[in-house]
Amino acid sequence: MTEPADPSRTVTVPLDDGTMDMRLWLPASGTGPGLVLVQEIFGVGEWISAVATELAAEGFVVGAPDLYWRLEPGWTAAHDTDGMAAAFAMAQRLDLPTAVADTVAALDALAAVDEVDGAPGVIGYCLGGTIAWMAAALGEPSVCVSYYGSGVPDAVDRVEAVTCPTLLHFGAADDFIPLTDIDRVQTAVAGVERIELRVHEGGGHAFENDRSGFHQPEVAARSRALTLAFLHHHLT
Repeated sequence: MTEPADPSRTVTVPLDDGTMDMRLWLPASGTGPGLVLVQEIFGVGEWISAVATELAAEGFVVGAPDLYWRLEPGWTAAHDTDGMAAAFAMAQRLDLPTAVADTVAALDALAAVDEVDGAPGVIGYCLGGTIAWMAAALGEPSVCVSYYGSGVPDAVDRVEAVTCPTLLHFGAADDFIPLTDIDRVQTAVAGVERIELRVHEGGGHAFENDRSGFHQPEVAARSRALTLAFLHHHLT
């Protein structure tokens, strides 16, 4: 993953009970299709910034909303033992349905950004993978990419509500998501042409995150290539 670049600016997302900040990264062209990037449990930190930088380099306008804004605005954690414990504790305090609604509001706010062409999509990792899937069911993103969302198996009843092209990534060796749960998702999406499921052999949890001890470079390279091809096909 490339070194993170600073965002171009921060967009304010209006909500019923306040406002949420969403950091914005622009491509070199200045305009492009929009993507809401949903954080892991660690917040909008170094790795999410690196992902946003890479996606912006691919031509996308990327917005990363601060879903912890009600708990502690701007909160992030390091990818070490202490940071992991703090991140799990913070994630447990997050109200998931509210975070999903905030993500849908972020999609609407990103759509209103002058530099964005068309309806934005949503992409999320870990906690964000679950939220991206649920936001795709609740809102109207143009595409959805969900990485190892542990809450997706329990939300497979939303398949019919997810009407956009969707790519789901799971690892076959994920200690946090049993294969039996992935099988439930596979059964639910079987025959649904708009939803593609990729189960990566040998892939553990958070295999994309090269700032953590979970990173698996070969698996990450394969999944990233699939994601970029998917996004370019549907958005550019």
